Amino acid sequence: MRPEAVSGAGYKGRAGGESVTVALRKVCTGAGQSRLARAGSGNLIDEVCVLPRFHIESLSMSPGAQVTLPDGAARHVQVLRMQPGDALRLFDGQGQECLATVEEMGRKSVTVTLGEPVHEPRELPVRVTLAMGMPANDRMDALVEKAAELGVYAIQPLVCARSVLRLDGERAAKKVAHWQAVAVSACEQSGRAVVPQVHPVRSVSSWLQSAEARTASEPVMRGVLSLRDAVSVRQWLATAAPQDAAKVPRDWCFLSGPEGGLSAEEEALALSLGWSAVSLGRRVLRADTAPLAMLSVLGAQFEG
Repeated sequence: MRPEAVSGAGYKGRAGGESVTVALRKVCTGAGQSRLARAGSGNLIDEVCVLPRFHIESLSMSPGAQVTLPDGAARHVQVLRMQPGDALRLFDGQGQECLATVEEMGRKSVTVTLGEPVHEPRELPVRVTLAMGMPANDRMDALVEKAAELGVYAIQPLVCARSVLRLDGERAAKKVAHWQAVAVSACEQSGRAVVPQVHPVRSVSSWLQSAEARTASEPVMRGVLSLRDAVSVRQWLATAAPQDAAKVPRDWCFLSGPEGGLSAEEEALALSLGWSAVSLGRRVLRADTAPLAMLSVLGAQFEG
Protein backbone atom coordinates (compact mmCIF):
# COMPACT_ATOMS: atom_id res chain seq x y z
CA MET A 1 0.00 0.00 0.00
CA ARG A 2 1.70 3.22 -1.12
CA PRO A 3 1.54 6.36 1.11
CA GLU A 4 -0.02 8.36 -1.70
CA ALA A 5 -2.80 5.79 -1.95
CA VAL A 6 -4.14 6.77 1.46
CA SER A 7 -3.54 10.52 1.39
CA GLY A 8 -6.70 12.59 1.37
CA ALA A 9 -9.59 12.45 3.82
CA GLY A 10 -12.02 11.28 1.15
CA TYR A 11 -10.29 7.97 0.36
CA LYS A 12 -12.77 5.07 0.77
CA GLY A 13 -10.70 2.09 -0.32
CA ARG A 14 -9.96 -1.11 1.57
CA ALA A 15 -6.71 -2.63 2.78
CA GLY A 16 -6.89 -6.35 3.46
CA GLY A 17 -10.64 -6.25 4.04
CA GLU A 18 -10.39 -3.27 6.44
CA SER A 19 -11.11 0.40 5.93
CA VAL A 20 -8.05 2.57 5.53
CA THR A 21 -8.93 4.39 8.78
CA VAL A 22 -8.85 1.11 10.71
CA ALA A 23 -5.68 0.00 8.93
CA LEU A 24 -3.89 3.22 9.83
CA ARG A 25 -5.12 3.03 13.40
CA LYS A 26 -3.52 -0.40 13.67
CA VAL A 27 -0.31 0.90 12.15
CA CYS A 28 0.06 3.10 15.23
CA THR A 29 -0.11 0.16 17.64
CA GLY A 30 2.52 -2.46 18.29
CA ALA A 31 0.50 -5.27 16.75
CA GLY A 32 -0.22 -3.27 13.64
CA GLN A 33 3.43 -2.36 13.22
CA SER A 34 4.47 -6.01 13.43
CA ARG A 35 1.82 -7.15 10.97
CA LEU A 36 2.69 -4.51 8.39
CA ALA A 37 6.40 -5.11 8.84
CA ARG A 38 5.91 -8.77 8.00
CA ALA A 39 3.89 -7.71 4.96
CA GLY A 40 6.77 -5.59 3.70
CA SER A 41 5.21 -2.18 4.35
CA GLY A 42 8.61 -0.42 4.38
CA ASN A 43 8.47 3.11 5.76
CA LEU A 44 4.69 3.37 5.71
CA ILE A 45 4.52 4.06 9.46
CA ASP A 46 6.90 7.00 9.28
CA GLU A 47 5.27 8.45 6.17
CA VAL A 48 1.56 8.36 6.91
CA CYS A 49 1.07 7.84 10.64
CA VAL A 50 0.64 11.17 12.42
CA LEU A 51 -0.37 10.50 16.00
CA PRO A 52 -2.92 12.74 17.78
CA ARG A 53 -1.25 15.03 20.32
CA PHE A 54 -2.75 16.23 23.59
CA HIS A 55 -1.58 18.76 26.16
CA ILE A 56 -1.54 17.92 29.86
CA GLU A 57 -0.06 20.35 32.38
CA SER A 58 1.76 17.77 34.48
CA LEU A 59 3.55 14.96 32.64
CA SER A 60 5.53 12.25 34.39
CA MET A 61 8.22 10.97 32.04
CA SER A 62 7.99 7.43 33.42
CA PRO A 63 7.41 4.76 30.74
CA GLY A 64 4.81 2.26 31.93
CA ALA A 65 3.05 4.68 34.28
CA GLN A 66 -0.69 5.08 33.88
CA VAL A 67 -2.25 8.54 33.66
CA THR A 68 -5.87 9.72 33.61
CA LEU A 69 -6.25 12.40 30.96
CA PRO A 70 -7.75 15.78 31.92
CA ASP A 71 -11.36 16.34 30.88
CA GLY A 72 -10.61 18.29 27.70
CA ALA A 73 -8.12 15.76 26.35
CA ALA A 74 -10.40 12.87 27.34
CA ARG A 75 -13.32 14.38 25.41
CA HIS A 76 -11.09 14.85 22.38
CA VAL A 77 -9.98 11.21 22.51
CA GLN A 78 -13.62 10.14 22.64
CA VAL A 79 -14.58 12.43 19.77
CA LEU A 80 -11.82 10.82 17.68
CA ARG A 81 -13.34 7.43 18.57
CA MET A 82 -10.00 6.10 19.71
CA GLN A 83 -9.96 2.64 21.28
CA PRO A 84 -7.77 0.79 23.83
CA GLY A 85 -4.46 0.03 22.16
CA ASP A 86 -4.46 3.16 20.02
CA ALA A 87 -1.35 5.33 20.19
CA LEU A 88 -1.09 9.07 20.86
CA ARG A 89 1.35 11.67 22.12
CA LEU A 90 1.27 13.79 25.27
CA PHE A 91 3.19 17.02 25.95
CA ASP A 92 3.32 19.35 28.95
CA GLY A 93 3.84 22.70 27.24
CA GLN A 94 7.27 23.08 28.84
CA GLY A 95 9.16 21.01 26.26
CA GLN A 96 8.53 17.45 27.47
CA GLU A 97 6.69 14.97 25.22
CA CYS A 98 6.18 11.23 25.20
CA LEU A 99 4.32 8.45 23.42
CA ALA A 100 1.30 6.89 25.12
CA THR A 101 -1.26 4.17 24.50
CA VAL A 102 -4.96 4.25 25.36
CA GLU A 103 -5.44 1.77 28.20
CA GLU A 104 -9.06 2.19 29.23
CA MET A 105 -12.05 4.19 27.97
CA GLY A 106 -14.75 5.18 30.44
CA ARG A 107 -17.92 7.18 29.85
CA LYS A 108 -16.14 10.43 30.74
CA SER A 109 -12.59 9.35 31.52
CA VAL A 110 -9.64 8.00 29.56
CA THR A 111 -6.61 6.24 31.04
CA VAL A 112 -3.37 5.95 29.07
CA THR A 113 -0.08 4.17 29.59
CA LEU A 114 3.00 6.33 29.07
CA GLY A 115 5.66 5.24 26.59
CA GLU A 116 9.10 6.46 25.59
CA PRO A 117 10.04 10.16 25.50
CA VAL A 118 9.88 11.97 22.16
CA HIS A 119 12.63 14.41 21.20
CA GLU A 120 11.68 16.49 18.17
CA PRO A 121 12.97 20.08 18.49
CA ARG A 122 10.46 22.39 16.82
CA GLU A 123 11.23 25.71 18.53
CA LEU A 124 12.74 28.70 16.82
CA PRO A 125 16.42 29.22 17.68
CA VAL A 126 15.45 32.67 19.02
CA ARG A 127 12.72 33.66 21.50
CA VAL A 128 10.26 36.12 19.97
CA THR A 129 7.71 38.11 21.95
CA LEU A 130 4.91 39.88 20.07
CA ALA A 131 3.47 42.89 21.89
CA MET A 132 0.32 43.82 20.00
CA GLY A 133 -2.49 46.28 20.13
CA MET A 134 -5.40 43.85 20.25
CA PRO A 135 -7.39 43.73 16.98
CA ALA A 136 -11.17 43.63 17.32
CA ASN A 137 -13.70 40.85 16.74
CA ASP A 138 -12.19 37.37 16.28
CA ARG A 139 -8.97 38.59 14.69
CA MET A 140 -7.04 38.24 17.96
CA ASP A 141 -8.00 34.55 18.15
CA ALA A 142 -6.60 33.93 14.67
CA LEU A 143 -3.51 36.02 15.43
CA VAL A 144 -2.71 33.98 18.57
CA GLU A 145 -3.30 30.73 16.71
CA LYS A 146 -1.06 31.57 13.75
CA ALA A 147 1.64 33.10 15.93
CA ALA A 148 1.79 29.90 18.01
CA GLU A 149 2.06 27.82 14.84
CA LEU A 150 4.90 30.05 13.60
CA GLY A 151 6.87 29.64 16.83
CA VAL A 152 6.21 32.74 18.96
CA TYR A 153 7.65 32.56 22.48
CA ALA A 154 5.21 34.93 24.22
CA ILE A 155 2.32 37.26 23.41
CA GLN A 156 1.59 40.55 25.16
CA PRO A 157 -1.92 41.94 24.45
CA LEU A 158 -2.00 45.74 24.67
CA VAL A 159 -4.63 48.47 24.90
CA CYS A 160 -3.55 51.45 22.79
CA ALA A 161 -4.90 54.93 22.11
CA ARG A 162 -6.60 53.75 18.90
CA SER A 163 -7.76 50.35 20.19
CA VAL A 164 -11.31 49.31 19.33
CA LEU A 165 -11.13 46.32 21.68
CA ARG A 166 -10.71 47.52 25.26
CA LEU A 167 -10.53 44.97 28.05
CA ASP A 168 -9.97 45.16 31.77
CA GLY A 169 -10.78 43.31 34.97
CA GLU A 170 -12.59 39.99 34.81
CA ARG A 171 -13.42 40.33 31.13
CA ALA A 172 -9.72 40.74 30.30
CA ALA A 173 -8.77 37.73 32.44
CA LYS A 174 -11.35 35.55 30.67
CA LYS A 175 -10.08 36.63 27.26
CA VAL A 176 -6.47 35.88 28.21
CA ALA A 177 -7.48 32.40 29.43
CA HIS A 178 -9.31 31.86 26.14
CA TRP A 179 -6.30 32.97 24.09
CA GLN A 180 -4.05 30.70 26.14
CA ALA A 181 -6.31 27.77 25.23
CA VAL A 182 -6.11 28.81 21.56
CA ALA A 183 -2.31 28.71 21.83
CA VAL A 184 -2.44 25.22 23.35
CA SER A 185 -4.65 23.96 20.53
CA ALA A 186 -2.30 25.46 17.93
CA CYS A 187 0.65 23.68 19.54
CA GLU A 188 -1.20 20.37 19.52
CA GLN A 189 -1.69 20.76 15.78
CA SER A 190 1.73 22.14 14.86
CA GLY A 191 3.87 19.67 16.81
CA ARG A 192 5.30 22.13 19.33
CA ALA A 193 5.98 20.86 22.85
CA VAL A 194 6.41 24.39 24.25
CA VAL A 195 3.25 26.49 24.59
CA PRO A 196 3.75 30.27 24.29
CA GLN A 197 2.55 32.31 27.25
CA VAL A 198 -0.19 34.89 26.74
CA HIS A 199 0.46 37.65 29.28
CA PRO A 200 -2.24 39.70 31.04
CA VAL A 201 -3.62 42.70 29.14
CA ARG A 202 -1.70 45.94 29.75
CA SER A 203 -1.81 49.51 28.50
CA VAL A 204 0.92 50.16 25.97
CA SER A 205 2.48 53.05 27.92
CA SER A 206 2.74 51.22 31.24
CA TRP A 207 4.01 48.05 29.55
CA LEU A 208 6.68 49.90 27.56
CA GLN A 209 8.12 51.45 30.68
CA SER A 210 8.04 48.23 32.68
CA ALA A 211 9.51 46.30 29.73
CA GLU A 212 12.37 48.80 29.57
CA ALA A 213 13.17 48.20 33.24
CA ARG A 214 12.84 44.44 32.88
CA THR A 215 15.15 44.10 29.87
CA ALA A 216 17.75 46.74 30.70
CA SER A 217 20.30 44.10 31.80
CA GLU A 218 19.61 41.68 28.94
CA PRO A 219 20.50 41.88 25.23
CA VAL A 220 17.00 42.09 23.71
CA MET A 221 16.44 43.22 20.13
CA ARG A 222 13.36 45.47 20.15
CA GLY A 223 11.58 46.73 17.07
CA VAL A 224 8.49 48.88 16.52
CA LEU A 225 6.64 47.93 13.34
CA SER A 226 6.20 51.37 11.84
CA LEU A 227 4.87 53.15 8.75
CA ARG A 228 6.79 56.31 9.60
CA ASP A 229 10.51 56.99 9.21
CA ALA A 230 11.75 53.40 9.67
CA VAL A 231 14.60 51.23 8.47
CA SER A 232 13.69 48.24 6.30
CA VAL A 233 13.57 44.92 8.08
CA ARG A 234 16.32 43.58 5.80
CA GLN A 235 18.67 46.41 6.72
CA TRP A 236 17.80 46.15 10.40
CA LEU A 237 18.44 42.41 10.53
CA ALA A 238 21.74 42.82 8.71
CA THR A 239 22.89 45.01 11.60
CA ALA A 240 21.06 43.27 14.45
CA ALA A 241 21.83 39.67 13.50
CA PRO A 242 25.57 38.92 13.09
CA GLN A 243 26.68 36.25 10.62
CA ASP A 244 28.14 34.31 13.54
CA ALA A 245 25.14 32.35 14.86
CA ALA A 246 26.69 32.21 18.33
CA LYS A 247 26.46 36.01 18.55
CA VAL A 248 22.81 36.32 17.51
CA PRO A 249 20.74 37.69 20.43
CA ARG A 250 18.44 35.07 21.89
CA ASP A 251 15.54 37.40 22.74
CA TRP A 252 13.57 39.55 20.29
CA CYS A 253 10.49 41.68 20.89
CA PHE A 254 8.25 43.49 18.42
CA LEU A 255 5.62 46.12 19.10
CA SER A 256 2.73 46.67 16.71
CA GLY A 257 -0.44 48.71 16.91
CA PRO A 258 -4.17 47.94 16.65
CA GLU A 259 -6.41 49.06 13.79
CA GLY A 260 -5.16 52.51 12.86
CA GLY A 261 -1.69 51.79 14.22
CA LEU A 262 0.18 53.22 17.17
CA SER A 263 -0.29 56.91 17.87
CA ALA A 264 2.64 59.26 17.28
CA GLU A 265 3.00 59.62 21.05
CA GLU A 266 3.11 55.87 21.65
CA GLU A 267 5.70 55.32 18.96
CA ALA A 268 7.77 58.25 20.22
CA LEU A 269 7.73 56.75 23.73
CA ALA A 270 9.02 53.43 22.41
CA LEU A 271 11.79 55.11 20.42
CA SER A 272 12.81 57.17 23.45
CA LEU A 273 13.21 53.94 25.40
CA GLY A 274 15.63 52.49 22.86
CA TRP A 275 13.33 50.66 20.44
CA SER A 276 14.10 50.73 16.70
CA ALA A 277 11.51 51.68 14.06
CA VAL A 278 11.30 48.82 11.54
CA SER A 279 9.40 48.72 8.25
CA LEU A 280 7.95 45.60 6.60
CA GLY A 281 7.57 47.33 3.24
CA ARG A 282 5.52 49.94 1.42
CA ARG A 283 2.15 48.27 1.84
CA VAL A 284 -0.12 48.95 4.80
CA LEU A 285 -0.68 45.66 6.65
CA ARG A 286 -3.62 44.89 8.89
CA ALA A 287 -3.12 44.80 12.64
CA ASP A 288 -3.33 41.01 12.62
CA THR A 289 -1.03 40.63 9.59
CA ALA A 290 2.03 42.70 10.50
CA PRO A 291 3.12 40.70 13.60
CA LEU A 292 2.80 37.41 11.72
CA ALA A 293 4.80 38.79 8.79
CA MET A 294 7.59 39.81 11.17
CA LEU A 295 7.54 36.41 12.84
CA SER A 296 7.76 34.69 9.44
CA VAL A 297 10.72 36.84 8.45
CA LEU A 298 12.58 35.85 11.63
CA GLY A 299 11.75 32.19 11.12
CA ALA A 300 13.15 32.30 7.59
CA GLN A 301 16.20 34.23 8.78
CA PHE A 302 17.21 31.95 11.65
CA GLU A 303 15.76 28.53 10.77
CA GLY A 304 16.58 28.41 7.08
